[in-house]
Amino acid sequence: MAEGDRLSEPPSERRGVPEFVGRPGPSAFHRLNPLTKGTLATVTAIAAVALGGLVGPIVLVTVAVIGPALAAGVLGRLVRTALLLSLPIAISAFLVNLFFFPGAEQVLLRIGPIAATAEGLGFALEILVRILAISGAVTLFYLTTRPADLTVDLERRGVSPRVAFVANASVQTVPAMVERAGQITAAQRARGLDTEGSVWRRIRGVVPIVGPVILGAIAEVEERTMSLEARGFTRPGRRTLLWSPPDSGVQRLVRWALVGGLVAVVAARLTGWLG
Repeated sequence: MAEGDRLSEPPSERRGVPEFVGRPGPSAFHRLNPLTKGTLATVTAIAAVALGGLVGPIVLVTVAVIGPALAAGVLGRLVRTALLLSLPIAISAFLVNLFFFPGAEQVLLRIGPIAATAEGLGFALEILVRILAISGAVTLFYLTTRPADLTVDLERRGVSPRVAFVANASVQTVPAMVERAGQITAAQRARGLDTEGSVWRRIRGVVPIVGPVILGAIAEVEERTMSLEARGFTRPGRRTLLWSPPDSGVQRLVRWALVGGLVAVVAARLTGWLG
């Protein structure tokens, strides 16, 4: 093979690994081991609840969510997705705590029989920051981790293939259903279904879409089960993996440091040191 032919090959082919396996991510954060990113997301979500207040969760979001998102180049998508996921529960939690906080005395605004209180506003802001921290951490992990990499890494660490498949399917379920719903909506519109206009028309248009989405999901589960059985998914013994996400001693040290820091925060909260 000529020198020019070797240089024209994909880098993974030159290392003896098929090009379709383990394509490197576009940033250093993308290329981190899935367990490292999963540990960061889990620790961030739990620590946001354990820290309490406003300053701690805000600093946590800045360091563990916004900073990595900027490094990975996904900050815009992260903000849109996290807000979309957390907005309904955030609004409801904010309003409930603002107007119905028990034992509050300092009234800010009164609307009929209910009143917005200063104590309720403070606690509502704390809840809002925690929700944003949790949704941001989960969204960051979702945007920077391929489900296939997570599955392979879990199997490499000795996790049962069934558990790894469940984790993979859980990550892929929502995007797959959204994509299927879009396809079915376009097909129904081509057949004359009215999905725009008044609220009543839109409600009537949901029924012809929900049915095919659910039936399609059930059919896909059956097809995937048959495909897995044909590939020997349920055979006993450990599977031979062609590739696994890279890991390093530094990442292992960082993971243990994150877990240790989380244990210290939770212990400080339980003992009352954090107030």
